Amino acid sequence: MLNIALFGPPGAGKGTQSALLIERYNLAYISTGDLLRSEIAEGTELGKKARELIDQGLLVPDELVVELIEKKIVMSAGRNGILFDGFPRTLVQAYILEGLLLKLNTSLACMLSLEVPREELITRLLERGKSSGRSDDTAEVIEHRLVEYQNKTMPVAEFYKFRDKYIPINGVGRIEEVFERLSASIDTTLQNVWFNLVLTGAPGSGKGTQGRLLAKEYNLYYISTGSLLRREIKAGSEIGLKAKEQMTSGELVPDEIVIQLIEQEIKQHKNFRGFIFKGFPRTIVQAYILDGLLRRLDSSVSYCIELNASTLESIKRLSARAKTPQARAYDMNTDVIIHRLEEYEEKTRPVVDFYRKQNKFDSINAVGNEKDVFEKLYAKVGEAMRILR
Repeated sequence: MLNIALFGPPGAGKGTQSALLIERYNLAYISTGDLLRSEIAEGTELGKKARELIDQGLLVPDELVVELIEKKIVMSAGRNGILFDGFPRTLVQAYILEGLLLKLNTSLACMLSLEVPREELITRLLERGKSSGRSDDTAEVIEHRLVEYQNKTMPVAEFYKFRDKYIPINGVGRIEEVFERLSASIDTTLQNVWFNLVLTGAPGSGKGTQGRLLAKEYNLYYISTGSLLRREIKAGSEIGLKAKEQMTSGELVPDEIVIQLIEQEIKQHKNFRGFIFKGFPRTIVQAYILDGLLRRLDSSVSYCIELNASTLESIKRLSARAKTPQARAYDMNTDVIIHRLEEYEEKTRPVVDFYRKQNKFDSINAVGNEKDVFEKLYAKVGEAMRILR
């Protein structure tokens, strides 16, 4: 997801620029000011409490703001991400936002800060006060709000600077000029965001062949748990010896073994634009494990695509591979092949539902020649990248 915090003092133009950004990038818009004003207009208990504080130029307590924001986030499904306007305003709120996004298995991509001189801010706010009727657009309250911003909100900038997510933007100029500066920074940020694809499908559906082709085309790094394990087995390592028995019988290798190999592979290839995971996750538990691995690297699973082939087609392909130099030990026995197909339906099929519920899933018909299947898969991945980036 593309989650952005639009930062800046009162009068910097956050509201105006937000309207343009949410349209260009298909983002859900969360403005604490708008949420609070809506509560005030409806005369809710929360709105009454908020009005008294806002009229004095004070910040509304975090527990009230968080309640509104979490409700709005849940209602924002189907968008490419979220644009936060007016939140976080304090260091505590920055940590709160980290926690809220963590619950959604995502994170903040960047904080864009509109930089505008103090004199310009005061002029803009006084002008706005002539037509807006807002009680906080008076000279006395404006002065107080700017002091509040300096004392309580500027530490938030340091929070995101430390995480290399703070981007200052010149907020002076025509609306179109400022918008293009913001868009250019977002586009640059998107290029640095990993695209992580889970390629799933029953044994024999062509994941290995298609995964390697995709990786080459999109400059992604291909990670096959099967290949990693076979490498360890060939090397006669301790991990390889532990894994050999399970792989020969068609059983899943214990998670603790697979985790070590995948984490090591990711850390060694951070220069790529993302990763294609083939053969992992195979269970719901592994899906959570992968989320945890990527979260530690400030990333997440971007999309999951399933290659669909009939059981008969899978058996034919695996039996044919058994007669080639690429044969696997488990390709030689029809009973083992059938066992692996049953394992997929029982243990891996739920992973598809896991990503479908997150709106991160699609599938393609994997029956056909290699080129035709790749063209369909290539189109799906390209579409997903455009939506997410």
